[in-house]
Amino acid sequence: MMKIKYLLLLVLIALAKFSIAQRNDILKESTKYEWPQDEAVKKKLDTWQDQKFGMIIHWGLYAVPGIIESWSICSEDWIERDSTIKYEDYKKWYWGHSEKFNPTKFNPEQWAKAGKDAGMKYLVFTTKHHDGFAMFDTKESDFSIAKGPFANNPKKDVAKYVFDAFRKENFMIGAYFSKPDWHSQYYWWDKYATADRNNNYDIRKNPWRWNMFKSYTQNQIGELMNNYGSIDILWLDGGWVRPRASVNQEVLSWGAPIPEWSQDIDMPKIAANARKVQPGLIVVDRTVHGQYENYQTPEQKIPEKQLDYPWESCMTLGGAWGFVPNDQYKSAGEVVHKLVEIVAKGGSLLLGIGPKADGTLPDNVITRLEEIGKWTSKNGVAIYGTRITKNYHDGQNWFTQSKDGKTIYGISLINNATNKEISWQGSIPKKGSLITILGTNQKVKWTLKDGKVHFNFPKTEEKIALTFSFTPETN
Repeated sequence: MMKIKYLLLLVLIALAKFSIAQRNDILKESTKYEWPQDEAVKKKLDTWQDQKFGMIIHWGLYAVPGIIESWSICSEDWIERDSTIKYEDYKKWYWGHSEKFNPTKFNPEQWAKAGKDAGMKYLVFTTKHHDGFAMFDTKESDFSIAKGPFANNPKKDVAKYVFDAFRKENFMIGAYFSKPDWHSQYYWWDKYATADRNNNYDIRKNPWRWNMFKSYTQNQIGELMNNYGSIDILWLDGGWVRPRASVNQEVLSWGAPIPEWSQDIDMPKIAANARKVQPGLIVVDRTVHGQYENYQTPEQKIPEKQLDYPWESCMTLGGAWGFVPNDQYKSAGEVVHKLVEIVAKGGSLLLGIGPKADGTLPDNVITRLEEIGKWTSKNGVAIYGTRITKNYHDGQNWFTQSKDGKTIYGISLINNATNKEISWQGSIPKKGSLITILGTNQKVKWTLKDGKVHFNFPKTEEKIALTFSFTPETN
């Protein structure tokens, strides 16, 4: 018994490290965009594009041992586990945390306040990750937070209380949902081994079983859409679950195994049923190009160039999506610099955090979000509700504009304490006007030399990024 405990401890240590270095190319994002045809969806997309900064919360069984979410129970070449533990025993150990997950300090109000303090405007919460453990009270399965040791807690229907807490802080609400479900016998059938992320039986030979999985998936999404109040975004992960016809050479190039059969779960039906009760719902079928990928989601990276359609970069605050002990968190400056670049390129930043198994955020996360908020609270006018401008980048300077195009916002990143001048080529202020420093409302003079705008770096205590505004000469 002691030997088993010791081996599992080694696994935890290895997986905690592994979670920091997990692959970021699990899914290849689409290279094309198709605008939705539904006017209500277009309207909500425009509202979503005003938000710019969101929080994605990964919270589930994996918080108990503090390891990578779900992936450790998958068998692919890039997955590392202790070779002395049998695979089936490991899966039982992992899923067995459902009998230990009892977040008695569950505090979604703390999460929502921390997000608001940071300047975040929308939420994406993991209602179910690939491991199949539901963070809502589903009638489709007993494998949920509402059926284990937390069952007698008045807040057992976790998703309800998370969504309510963030709605009270005026967040747009998004529900993350994994299309694959590795705990379901309709996806990973015990009759066969589980070699990789895909379903482990030939759907062509077992149509009844796949139809049961389709019903199961559609019903669970239906529960989320019908029972949890207003939902703005249905954020679907697991892009390998898609019709075979949509698997093109680009998808195959990222190296993940693709079965010979189609894993079609009928997205048209899912979207239509969801929008009957949630009009204008933004559907994000990640990496699956078409009418159900209403915005794109590059993971842990920023596109090289500006994009003129809706997108977000989903990135972790630390090294992992969920909670792992001793995680190393990005500085407030690094997060703000990424936010600035993303917004100037036309996107939004969805920042990932992971609550602990007891239901509270790590102190370091709260502190970091507060630090980020000190910048966004003073400079948010250059971020929220803005749109892209043609001359969006020059050196350390990034530019956005008001939706009416009458004001240009410049954000100069501060990387050291020796900044003496701000200068750029491109957007030129209106002749005779002054540049306004946001936060202090200070007016500064500028000069134009060799087609380049110059002004002296003002006296300021700002250490992350200096923000300013001006009227462009074209107005």
